[in-house]
Amino acid sequence: MRKYTLALLVVLALILPATGVGLAQGGEPTTPTDDEVNVIAKQLYCPVCENVPLDVCGTQACTQWRELIRQKLGQGWSEAQIKQYFVDQYGDRVLATPPARGLNWLVYVVPPLAILAGIYILFRAFRSWRQPAVPATPVQESTGADDYVLRLEEELKKR
Repeated sequence: MRKYTLALLVVLALILPATGVGLAQGGEPTTPTDDEVNVIAKQLYCPVCENVPLDVCGTQACTQWRELIRQKLGQGWSEAQIKQYFVDQYGDRVLATPPARGLNWLVYVVPPLAILAGIYILFRAFRSWRQPAVPATPVQESTGADDYVLRLEEELKKR
């Protein structure tokens, strides 16, 4: 029994210092990389420039906003919290993907419906082109033309 206790103490003595170093390093804040910042910045548009994603905008304001994202990530904020912060500050227009509420839901519904309608129309058109044409019922010639020819021949015989 003493052997097992002694072995357990030796193993714990070897393991605890290694875990202590890991625990000590876990408390230090880490600086987020540019890639981590750009993952969020790609999903936001510059509130100053028109239609320019935040990750590629070269204005001083966008540089400051990217640094703000870096700070928020360093403080442990999630992606959703950071995006909501910018929405609270500048409105829905800063989001690259508009939220599906109000009339914005049409952005998600109309294009697929238009594509489906176009496919249906093309299907019907191709189907009608492939079907053989139904022969039309022969139209009887009017007797008016025959009467004219007959009268003409009678007049020619008279002369």
